[in-house]
Amino acid sequence: MGLVNVIILNIYSVSLLVVICYHSSREKEKESLQYKLYTMMLKITIFMLVVDIFSRFDGKSDTMYAVINYLGNFLVFFLNPILPSLWLLYVHVNIFQDEKKTRRLVFPLFVYNAVNAALVVLSQFYGWYYYIDSNNIYHRGPFFLLAGSFTVVLILIALIIIIANSRKIKKKHFFSLMFFCVPPLMCIILQVFFYGVSLMLNSVVLSQLVIFINIQNRDIYIDYLTGVNNRKMLDLHLMKKISESTGEKTFSAIMIDLDNFKNINDNYGHDEGDRALQNISTILKNCISSNDFIARYGGDEFCIVLETSDRADLEEIIRRVNESTKRYNAVSNLPYKIDFSMGYAIYDYHSHLKLEEFQKKIDTLLYENKQSHR
Repeated sequence: MGLVNVIILNIYSVSLLVVICYHSSREKEKESLQYKLYTMMLKITIFMLVVDIFSRFDGKSDTMYAVINYLGNFLVFFLNPILPSLWLLYVHVNIFQDEKKTRRLVFPLFVYNAVNAALVVLSQFYGWYYYIDSNNIYHRGPFFLLAGSFTVVLILIALIIIIANSRKIKKKHFFSLMFFCVPPLMCIILQVFFYGVSLMLNSVVLSQLVIFINIQNRDIYIDYLTGVNNRKMLDLHLMKKISESTGEKTFSAIMIDLDNFKNINDNYGHDEGDRALQNISTILKNCISSNDFIARYGGDEFCIVLETSDRADLEEIIRRVNESTKRYNAVSNLPYKIDFSMGYAIYDYHSHLKLEEFQKKIDTLLYENKQSHR
């Protein structure tokens, strides 16, 4: 690729990332590790796209161009593993939702990058990764593939983690996480076999755009406090399930309400009430499969939509929720106990109930159950 083409393509890519950076800065979850890793990836990519332009001043014998070419290539090889390292951390925190556990990966990844940095420095003397001749022409070194492998290995590890934990990831999130890896890997392969073709960074921009769209969708449809789906997403999901129901296959739903939530807020404060809601969402998520759906209906109410239309399966989930709640109360050491009231039903295709009618049905069953608790 010619220098002018590279400059145009990279400037376009940088412009797109700047727009994403601006909109990302308006996200609510700025303190989360997930947000910080994503914005770091954006900023590193912008910097590397600029550096990539510097590394294309081959063949220009002027001293200034030689310095720019030398510095550009050095930084490209030096920084190459940083982006996939950040991506690996981003994948890990997205799947496991444990920032402390993810932070433990920082040191081994730092060592990994330090090894690459040392090899880049040694390559300036021995030409292992690359060398630039007296005419300011870039050449691949005998260990050029080793340099690429530092990036590929991290991407493959991230892919393995995504695939191994696919059941924990919602389908739309699974797609965006998987897709992130595909364009860079394809472009790395092209770069290996076609000398002079280097589109890896530009492909990362496409991947980051997909992740950004996913984040935006998450902000629209996810309850900020608990991390589960919100009421808007629940209504859309239920309408879809009702429209797809047949005489042979329907679904079931559980409406769940936390008993005595007002007492928790009044006696222990609203922060403790928020923590109780977060803990409840965790309990409920652990009781269902990745194909099932959970949303915060409002206040202290949650709704679970299950793929099953079998009564025994539905009651097994109810039993699981009750058992998990008992186990939580036994080990939580909190001054209050978590108890649920529940209303649940299998959607009857032949009843032709609309969304509001079905919601009212399970809400009525919830109310009856709550009255019995009192």
